[in-house]
Amino acid sequence: MRILVVEDDADLNRQLVTALTDAGYVVDKALDGEEGHFLGDTEPYDAVVLDLGLPVMDGVSVLEKWRRAGKKMPVLILTARDRWSDKVAGFDAGADDYVTKPFNMAEVMARVRALLRRSTGHATNELTCGPVSLDVKGARVTVNGMPIKLTSLEFRLLAYLMHHGGKVVSRTELVEHLYDQDFDRDSNTVEVFVGRLRKKLGVDVLHTIRGMGYCVTEPEAPGKSG
Repeated sequence: MRILVVEDDADLNRQLVTALTDAGYVVDKALDGEEGHFLGDTEPYDAVVLDLGLPVMDGVSVLEKWRRAGKKMPVLILTARDRWSDKVAGFDAGADDYVTKPFNMAEVMARVRALLRRSTGHATNELTCGPVSLDVKGARVTVNGMPIKLTSLEFRLLAYLMHHGGKVVSRTELVEHLYDQDFDRDSNTVEVFVGRLRKKLGVDVLHTIRGMGYCVTEPEAPGKSG
């Protein structure tokens, strides 16, 4: 899953990026509203962490422009504790949630997870598909209750597909949501990691839909044709 952090405080920006990266997300960052708006307008993100008090272009204006352009990614706004009017303006502009400064990083992470769950129709941090279970919060995967050791990229790939379980996800979409904007998008890395992931899982849940992409679905019951 790919996250954009737009925060002008360089130290706080770095802390947010580090925490999100350590949690297994791909993270892009911007230090002012103009750059943040450009990235959100031109790159596909699964969620955005957006400060409202930004230089060049304020966060409310950034969000309003995204929403007018039809951008639907969930947005978590960061506001000053004593500026309730900013929260109202943020929600009116299209924000999905907010955190007040100073905040506990664990709260930000929990709210980001919640936004991602809601945007993909999931109620909990535990995603399941047949014998495969993926714990988003703990970054753990089990098959039939047994832990499976995955690389960070393999985990991100499986998490994205399981968040969109039953949907065919194109290779292009995977590349756009698993890597930052500097990644070589002509690479065949996705195909390589899909093959490795399929072998590690050892169960028939990850399917290649020829000419279309990849899909995670529950394995067919024994004896079922199709």
